[in-house]
Amino acid sequence: MPVFEYKGLTKDGKNIRGSLDADNVRGARMKLKRDGIFIVDLKNKQKAVEKRKAQGGLQVSGRVSVDDLAMMTRQLATLIKSNIPLVEALAAVADQVENQTLKDTMGDIKNAVNEGGQFHRALSKYPKIFDKIYISMVEAGEASGTLDVILLRLAEFTESQNELQKKIQSAVAYPALMLMFTLGMLMVLFVYVIPKVSTIFEQMDKKLPWYSEMVIGFSGWLVNYWHVIIIAIVVIGILFYNWKKTPSGSDQWDSILLRLPLIGKLARLIAVSRFTRTLSTLLAGGVPMLMAMDIVKNVVNNSVLAKAIANARDNISEGESIAGPLKKSQQFPPIVIHMINIGEKTGDLENMLTQVADAYDFQVKNSVQGLTSLLEPIMIVFMGLVIGVIVFAIMVPIFEMSNIAV
Repeated sequence: MPVFEYKGLTKDGKNIRGSLDADNVRGARMKLKRDGIFIVDLKNKQKAVEKRKAQGGLQVSGRVSVDDLAMMTRQLATLIKSNIPLVEALAAVADQVENQTLKDTMGDIKNAVNEGGQFHRALSKYPKIFDKIYISMVEAGEASGTLDVILLRLAEFTESQNELQKKIQSAVAYPALMLMFTLGMLMVLFVYVIPKVSTIFEQMDKKLPWYSEMVIGFSGWLVNYWHVIIIAIVVIGILFYNWKKTPSGSDQWDSILLRLPLIGKLARLIAVSRFTRTLSTLLAGGVPMLMAMDIVKNVVNNSVLAKAIANARDNISEGESIAGPLKKSQQFPPIVIHMINIGEKTGDLENMLTQVADAYDFQVKNSVQGLTSLLEPIMIVFMGLVIGVIVFAIMVPIFEMSNIAV
């Protein structure tokens, strides 16, 4: 049945918009008239979609947040669990979703499924919204007849990953804000304050201390060559970005990152947490081990660890266990290897991986909070020292001049 989108006015004069199923335009008009809605605009959504497909495919414009995706997934799981057919559940979700991009996407997916297509194949047309993990789990759910359970696991997985990411971002936000404030204050001092004070010193024609000359010289260099600094920063950033995109550059950078004090430990904790949580979710969703390992290597966001997982996957395909190849890579903590080994022996690998993920999520939160509490006093002291040196370098000559004048 075609889907029509409408804009109209209620009896109270309020603007209203939405969509409804009807056999044709006339049927849609009659339904809206019965509901007391004065039609301003009415169009066949399916025809609009087909037109966009003919022009090169349904283009996804706009952003779909993780919160919107998780809520939609949970609603769809609830509807399917209530024995509502998939097409009707997709139609209901498309009506309830507030994000317009996701609403259009789910409407198109609903039409594709209604025409006989598989759900996971319809999802795969939108890789910017539904990643490989999502599509693979839905495929496993369709094959096993447990789509409602799989979707619920996906919602929980998406929400837990989003919660962890938000906590990391909120913990890093304050030090980043302080750093920006410090740099802004230093720029004001060097570009506006010190040049004005230095003109006074030039008029007095007095020999300045070496530290004052150094501060004033740096200020003059900054004022005269600020454009060179900006260009240099941009060029270095582009060169670094291009180098990091190469396989060798990515490997070298990720290897360096893992060896950095404090930051390296945190990066490894986050990567291991993602690895164990994602692998547990995929295996519990019925995704085969080899396919799950292929997917999970892309979520650790570190080429060194991704290669270790890929090598483990190759060894698993030859009949080895998971724990052995991961242990040989020496990239995963011993406790992770130990828990995976126990899970394989007891046949409870998914549960063991979930316990490791929960433990590492907790460690990540504590490590981020500890790093933040350490960075805050360091940055305050640094800011105080730098500004103190600048003030000292400027005020000492001024006091000496005032003493001479007296």
